[in-house]
Amino acid sequence: MKLEMLPLNPSPDYQSPDSLPPLDSENENLSELTEGHVLIVKDERGQHRFVLDGDIYSIGRERDCDIRLYSLFVSRHHATLVRVHHEDGADSYRIVDGTLEGRVSANGLLINGKKLHSYDLENEEKIVFGPGVQAIYYRVRQPIDNVEGMES
Repeated sequence: MKLEMLPLNPSPDYQSPDSLPPLDSENENLSELTEGHVLIVKDERGQHRFVLDGDIYSIGRERDCDIRLYSLFVSRHHATLVRVHHEDGADSYRIVDGTLEGRVSANGLLINGKKLHSYDLENEEKIVFGPGVQAIYYRVRQPIDNVEGMES
């Protein structure tokens, strides 16, 4: 699954994070909210935003990676993102160093400054793939009536 790089400038219907309900809001009816996942990547070619909605994404330098990173410090298949479904109906992503077959990257992953092989990402966590190559994971909720194609 190839992801399309989206522009970093907000679209005309963009809602700032201040206008969106917080993830831990106890006053909101969660059945009226939808969850979204975004990965902002910074590498030698600048910053790129990827909207995550699939189950598995390969990340690396190789052309066949779903999320391609541009740096010689990044392995061809540096990491894998896997969607994790939770009992409460929410989901998030786990990042794994290397491939799901067990081949690890040369430089590993630093998540929030710690070298880890596998980690369940939470909102606004920083991933470093190598010098000058990093990403921030965002998990957001927004009202269903703000989502294209969904009936309220």
